[in-house]
Amino acid sequence: MPRQSISLTEPSSAWLKQKVEVEGEYRSNSEAVNDLIRRAREIEAIRAHLIEAERSGFTSLTPDQILAKSKEELRRDGKL
Repeated sequence: MPRQSISLTEPSSAWLKQKVEVEGEYRSNSEAVNDLIRRAREIEAIRAHLIEAERSGFTSLTPDQILAKSKEELRRDGKL
């Protein structure tokens, strides 16, 4: 797995420390950052699908179906 070195602002560093060390939501800083990146990629893909849907017209899919379809495509493409 590639290693990265990043710098965080004080508020971001404090938030990360809170999530990892205090709340225990994540086991490590790396796990937290990877989760945030995964979520951002998911949001980006959903936005792209919404833009595509707006351009192509109306759909009979429900919002939940659109979300499920987007997530499935992300998994299939290895982005989730």
